[in-house]
Amino acid sequence: MRQDGIVALAREHGRVTVDDLAAHFDVTPQTIRRDLNELAARQILQRVHGGAVFSTGVANLEYEKRRQVAAGEKAAIGRAAAALIPDGASLFVNIGTTTEAVSEALLSHDALMVITNNINVANRMRLHPKFEVVIAGGVVRGSDGGIVGEAASDFIRQFKVDYAVIGASAIDADGALLDYDFREVRVAQAIIANARHVILVSDASKYERAAPVRIGHISQVATFVTDRAPPALASVCHAHDVRLIETGKA
Repeated sequence: MRQDGIVALAREHGRVTVDDLAAHFDVTPQTIRRDLNELAARQILQRVHGGAVFSTGVANLEYEKRRQVAAGEKAAIGRAAAALIPDGASLFVNIGTTTEAVSEALLSHDALMVITNNINVANRMRLHPKFEVVIAGGVVRGSDGGIVGEAASDFIRQFKVDYAVIGASAIDADGALLDYDFREVRVAQAIIANARHVILVSDASKYERAAPVRIGHISQVATFVTDRAPPALASVCHAHDVRLIETGKA
């Protein structure tokens, strides 16, 4: 897809121009301008005079808008991830709209112990009569109900659970897992370190975004559930024995 190629060039060079892209893809400048405007509307690139630059990724989408991005894909990812978790398990669920989709799918389970730093997850799962829901303490982020900071990280380290369901704001082709808030990253790192089986969940929009803070590497997870994975990232999963589940494939 041409827009994927434009994003790849912008990621590589930092800036792309309309004229260069038109020549590269053998299309008209008007076609490239439409592509750049669409990518800018999706907050993947930032439009500048004569072209576009790759987003620095320092600002995240508003949480309610993020809920609507790839909602169907997230629901399918949620069902596939939930199917990996047996009744009676203990698990972490961290912040994110895709991890919330997993929590929704887990409502058909029985006898789970759920430890989370996500108020939305806790509020949904507390209603299940046979779930034990434990919520981390710390600073509540008003934008999304996430509980972040050292207090939340210290709380998480008290546990050793069967599964962890984690998300990331961006995933690079080399397998780097990235986020926007260093306080949230510390909690995610504590979750990864204290779970026997880590399940990463992400829709394909995360491959087109950039974020400045490193959570870790995909080699630290056991299973990656996504709607589709780029070939380079799929190769990284294979090289590190990460089970890859693509819900968008028949």
